[in-house]
Amino acid sequence: MNSKCLLRAFNRTLILALLFSPGLIFNHQLFSMNGINVHAADASSAKKTRRTPAMREKIYSQLAQAQKLADENKVAEGLEILQRVKSRMQQLNSYEKAMVWNALAFIHYGNNNTQGALESFEQVIQQENIPESLELSTLFSLAQLHMQAENYPKVLTYLDRWGALKEGGLSDKALVLKANAYYAMKDYLQAEKAITLAVQQEEQQGKIAKENWLVLKRALHYELQQPEQVTSVSEKLVRHYSKPKYWVELSNMYGEVGETRKQLAVMEAAYQQGFVTKKSDFQSLAQQYYFSGAPVKAAQLLAEQLAKGKIDEDVKTLRFLAQAWSTAKENEKAVPVLQKAAQLSHDGNMDAKLAETLLNMEHWRQAIDAAEQAKKKGELENPGNVEVALGMAHYHLKAYELAIEHFKQAKKQQNVRKMAEQWLRYVEREKTKADRLKQSIAAMGY
Repeated sequence: MNSKCLLRAFNRTLILALLFSPGLIFNHQLFSMNGINVHAADASSAKKTRRTPAMREKIYSQLAQAQKLADENKVAEGLEILQRVKSRMQQLNSYEKAMVWNALAFIHYGNNNTQGALESFEQVIQQENIPESLELSTLFSLAQLHMQAENYPKVLTYLDRWGALKEGGLSDKALVLKANAYYAMKDYLQAEKAITLAVQQEEQQGKIAKENWLVLKRALHYELQQPEQVTSVSEKLVRHYSKPKYWVELSNMYGEVGETRKQLAVMEAAYQQGFVTKKSDFQSLAQQYYFSGAPVKAAQLLAEQLAKGKIDEDVKTLRFLAQAWSTAKENEKAVPVLQKAAQLSHDGNMDAKLAETLLNMEHWRQAIDAAEQAKKKGELENPGNVEVALGMAHYHLKAYELAIEHFKQAKKQQNVRKMAEQWLRYVEREKTKADRLKQSIAAMGY
């Protein structure tokens, strides 16, 4: 998932989790008749109280009735009651006005009217002498709703006001919300500071940081190009939230920081648990096996996944599979793989690899056929190697003149010139010896 999708998914989860936390659901406990005991999210530590006007029974009853209708999906009827109360705003005290706007805000939000909820919550905090806990809950709700509306600077503004009013500083939830706002604004450094503090506070209480928090923290370290920190967070995700993608990602990060042994160990563990399912991950594990000195495991893994159809049978994959078999001294298994790769390839490079393998197996005539096919198809990466292979195969068949001709052609290629010259001198001597032997035999009348 790219960073933009990650952010959107995370924000969606966060907003839902916070907006529907117990302290933010509008119910009859949101206000009391004496105007003092007001419940608010993350405001339980607030010790100050403000002397606020009392709420009259008639107003309380109307607000409660409006909420009851809204809970019964009779939103229009609930809003109608609130509008009637609102029409007499001048007759209400500040606390009653605040609670009318508060009720309107929650009903608007429940009716998917975010703008209406924002405007109503704004009216709540404009009222004087409202309970501190109500102000706290409203400021936090405004921060959440502005996050949902993607008004990120306002999220930070309301969180700062909330943190200044609340004793004890920003809570974990507030820090996560702050981190998301900074992340959306691409201020990754400030976002990282906020989310790291949230994780630390959670862990200091002996708790495990929320999965989404760790995902965000890892994404931020990635944006800040801090691979060691990304790796550390990935370890926590594997330890506490063992999901297939986290195992694979941790293995990849060990590779990024040069911990190749851990990279292989984690990826192999993921494979054994059935967590490796993508073509790229199978190929990555095979490469790790190969470069760690286990070419047989690399070849067996690729062959198994090819047979299952998990990996596409393309030239690149077949080439690596053949290379793994050859490195493991399993040329008999490499040959059919190279033959299949050669059939799929439009150039002659796979035929050239096949020729080299057949040459190593001392299948001289088959090596010649493959090398000639390579030259015919052309576009060779190393044409000199093909000429050397042809020269060596013809030499072993004692076709010295053909061998000499191919070595002369190979000399024209810089990368094999020295080898070709050595072989050319050797074959010319062997040809001279063979010619002299023939002459001797002829002279003797045989």
